Amino acid sequence: MENKEQIDVLNNLLEINNDRIEGYNHALKETDETDLKGLFAQLAASSYKNKLELTEEVTKLGGKFVEGTRNTGKLYRAWMDVKAALTNKDRKAILNSCEFGEDVAVKNYEDALKDLTTGSELYNKINNQFVTIKEGHNKVKKLRDELIKA
Repeated sequence: MENKEQIDVLNNLLEINNDRIEGYNHALKETDETDLKGLFAQLAASSYKNKLELTEEVTKLGGKFVEGTRNTGKLYRAWMDVKAALTNKDRKAILNSCEFGEDVAVKNYEDALKDLTTGSELYNKINNQFVTIKEGHNKVKKLRDELIKA
């Protein structure tokens, strides 16, 4: 894979993490539930760590890293849904929106891993981030599923 293609893959993941940071920071301000505040802070911090690693990798490859969030796409709309749900402080709606956003993040990481050379240092770094993203997804999904069963 050429450097430009790797940079594009990394910048896509950077946007995903920027979206997660923005979404979870907003959610932190809007919810009163202690357990959700803790989870949202953890997920935002995880994405911030990913962001730092991704910007470092883009720079190593000689590229320019993206700094903002996506203006279009499913993840952006999912975060808008979170913002709308948070105005009512509805736990189930918040978790539904977050889980949708997490699904998009997981899918983007899966796609990125398909594009990278298995076993390379970059692949391993992205795979480690994917594991963390997937864990966050599973935590959100578990909380959401508990409400659906109730």
